[in-house]
Amino acid sequence: MISIVITAFKEPHLYRAIEAILFQKISEPYELVVAAPDKEAEELVKDYHKKYKQIRFFKDPGKGKSNALNMLFKELKGRVWIFTDGDVFLDNGAINEMINMFKDEKIGCVCGRVMCENPRYTLFGYWGRLLADAGAHRVRKELYQKKQFLECSGYLFAFRNNGVIGTIPVDVAEDSIIPYYFWKHGYRIGYAENARVFVKNPTHIKDWLKQRKRTADAHTKLTHYAPDFPKVKSFKNEAFKGMQWIWGYPKTVKEFFWTLELVLVRLYMWLSLFYDLRFKKKGYVDGWDRSETTKK
Repeated sequence: MISIVITAFKEPHLYRAIEAILFQKISEPYELVVAAPDKEAEELVKDYHKKYKQIRFFKDPGKGKSNALNMLFKELKGRVWIFTDGDVFLDNGAINEMINMFKDEKIGCVCGRVMCENPRYTLFGYWGRLLADAGAHRVRKELYQKKQFLECSGYLFAFRNNGVIGTIPVDVAEDSIIPYYFWKHGYRIGYAENARVFVKNPTHIKDWLKQRKRTADAHTKLTHYAPDFPKVKSFKNEAFKGMQWIWGYPKTVKEFFWTLELVLVRLYMWLSLFYDLRFKKKGYVDGWDRSETTKK
């Protein structure tokens, strides 16, 4: 059996995430657990349960995603655990693509492919697609092919239920520390590029910066728990490696200037994060932090 978990926090389109899984032809029996703190999510899951007995609700105390995951780890029954979010939706066949990766006994953890839902002809849609297609996808595929360590995406990732993961720290990125634990136990990290998950990016610069800064911030304490953590997401890697490939992505003059703007905004984001950490002594803490423009 497979355990599939949707973590959510007051998601207006949670039904879409649920149906994208329930309507797939999944190759193995599965349980679908929706973890959320809000009453609306609980009522929605109860309605689905009347027809789909494999779905159930888990009451999240609302202290943050990692805290909820630590509680869930004690309850899940599947041989493989698959995690996704309530504000995204999976492509048809994505679950089977993830499951199939575990036919290789050397694979301990698997990452799906993030796809930007926003249209490319908009500024934030272009930024999202550049970072997802020419950035994350390219990097993960290359690292996987070279049998090197790669970080996963919390939008869609999975791992074996074999005792490697008990609890995880709540002040770091769960989609980074979990692959690391499997890597240290001698497993490879897989990349299922045909397991696609569609993500809506923020459409306001304030929300966009908050989301990206929070993601970067969640990596700052990794070396506290894993001194030898093989850093993939860092300002250094982005500045010296990212610049080598992003200029092949724009197709028009407008997109070229949008790429320049993205470089400047990303630089501002890293400087802002450095200022917060160095001078404000303000770092990442677990908790639900909404980007409102991704909910509309």
